[in-house]
Amino acid sequence: MTAETPRITALTPAQAAKILAAAGNRRITEAMVRADLEAGAPTNADGTVNLVHYAAWLAREAAHGD
Repeated sequence: MTAETPRITALTPAQAAKILAAAGNRRITEAMVRADLEAGAPTNADGTVNLVHYAAWLAREAAHGD
């Protein structure tokens, strides 16, 4: 793994959006990820996103109909 290779446990919101958009058929933007973070999605202490924790949060939100 190089310094440029993103780690799924410490992504910027832009990196998280890019990975999620590539993995599915929905448009996901950095602004959408940032809105989720402002709504309470988990972040690391340095403000990065753990993709596994974020995906779990999204699943919980979807289950609640939010």
